[in-house]
Amino acid sequence: MKRNRIWIAIAALILLLPVAGYFSQQVFADQPHMQAALDALKTAREQLAKASEDKGGHRKKALEHVRKAIVEVEKGIAYDRRH
Repeated sequence: MKRNRIWIAIAALILLLPVAGYFSQQVFADQPHMQAALDALKTAREQLAKASEDKGGHRKKALEHVRKAIVEVEKGIAYDRRH
């Protein structure tokens, strides 16, 4: 009985994954440039975080600017979806 429930759950997940993938693509496909910018900013944040700290405080400032830019891009995406 318990084994049947597990198989039913697995089958349901397998059937629903393509549907979830379709909708996730629709969410980002409506704003490809904003999404690309967001991805680039996240990559920049990762690279700045990995850089050595001895940059006269500029790395730290750049990280803060990138963090703020990520927030603004996310807000812009959300705004566009509501209007």
